[in-house]
Amino acid sequence: MTGFSLSDLEKIVAERARSGDANSWTAKLYQSGMERAAKKLGEEAVETVIAAVKGDDKGLVSESADLLYHWLVVLAVAGVPMSEVMAELERRTAQSGLAEKASRTK
Repeated sequence: MTGFSLSDLEKIVAERARSGDANSWTAKLYQSGMERAAKKLGEEAVETVIAAVKGDDKGLVSESADLLYHWLVVLAVAGVPMSEVMAELERRTAQSGLAEKASRTK
């Protein structure tokens, strides 16, 4: 098991996003704005689903890593810290999934 966490990746994304480094994919994607970052997130989500459906475990791992990375870029562009998402997940786990889903406003 690795000691690397999503929090570690969030910090790296934040540093690189704001670096202005012309050789950094993260900086370029961040500077491109939400539309491009969200599009990349969607592409990675689809690729993750395809790998899962195919039973491609190696692909699923690789695409999941891409998905998490692009998700963190989208959060960074939006100015939303991952801690807010984690707090929401924590709140939701305080009740059954069915009760939580029923409690959401449409």
